[in-house]
Amino acid sequence: MTDLSNFPITQKWPAQNPDVIQLYSFPTPNGVKVSIALEEMGLTYEAHKITLSDADVKSPEFLSLNPNNKIPAIIDPNGPDGPIGLFESGAILLYLAEKSGKLIGKTAADKAKITQWLMFQMGGLGPMLGQMGFFVKFAGSEWDDKRPQERYVAEAKRLLAVLDQELDGKDWIAGDYSIADIAIAPWLAALEFYGAKDMVGWSDHANLVAYLDRFLARPAVQKGRTIPPRD
Repeated sequence: MTDLSNFPITQKWPAQNPDVIQLYSFPTPNGVKVSIALEEMGLTYEAHKITLSDADVKSPEFLSLNPNNKIPAIIDPNGPDGPIGLFESGAILLYLAEKSGKLIGKTAADKAKITQWLMFQMGGLGPMLGQMGFFVKFAGSEWDDKRPQERYVAEAKRLLAVLDQELDGKDWIAGDYSIADIAIAPWLAALEFYGAKDMVGWSDHANLVAYLDRFLARPAVQKGRTIPPRD
């Protein structure tokens, strides 16, 4: 049995089976990227619910694994040089894809293209939709100055147009289904949660609508989006 005692997070969230990947997460767009990937890749894992409260994400135990106090994070007891802890959803997706040899393409060129669209999500789509969601659904909606909201809505529309054009005649963003799709599609699904679909003209993006439908129909996606359970 693997000894994970060097990871203080296991004191607050003990591993029932320390020989498998430990996932510390919550079902947000960033969180479900990793649970979906684990399901799609067929990797055995154990999920721990980390709520978004300060009591969890700012606890010393969680900060010992992710000093940036954001979900998701993982511990892989069977890392390349022994147990390894990782944070940042994009880094975790790349690590798991390389570990499993799945969803990363067949060639170096495939991997480069997939990584390109993964970075598009990490650096653009996710942050912009997240900021828009704040100004539409959460506290930002109470502000009289609507210029910040308008800025993020405009950028969200631009990014959605980029994706819609790229998906013309394609099922998936970088050829075969990949971690790039696992990164992108949960953020598109979040538009429903934010109540922002009409605001960004979602129904006008026929390629994106079909793309998200394909993604949400996958059994591994349906399971991964509920892990760890909210309740």
